Amino acid sequence: MKAVVFDTSALLALLFDEPGAETVEALMHRASEKEQPMLMSAVNWAETCYRVEQKRGPEALARAKEFATTATIMVVPADRELAELAASYRAADTLALADAFAAALAKNRKAELVTADREFKSVEGEIKVIWLAR
Repeated sequence: MKAVVFDTSALLALLFDEPGAETVEALMHRASEKEQPMLMSAVNWAETCYRVEQKRGPEALARAKEFATTATIMVVPADRELAELAASYRAADTLALADAFAAALAKNRKAELVTADREFKSVEGEIKVIWLAR
């Protein structure tokens, strides 16, 4: 059973009803039906939380937290192994730090990475990327 890793841009697309939201919703539905894990790194979850609060306020953040819990998105801690793999992606100067954690988690778990962020083109050979419309 292949896991799905959500980058910040993917979850924000859904929460803000942006282009790609329908795809994220469909992927979440598919993952739920097939009992596939839905994952997000703690670093990406932090980025999602601060962006929701900045753009929509504390009430929207509370709703986003409730949604993530209800949708059973597992927030994966940034342990040493994940941090070192993310550091290697960041050192290659192709990904921002939060993006590097999403890529590291996807690679580590042999998962599909869902994103709207074109920076991930640099790791497409190593990681299966599901691209969202922008």
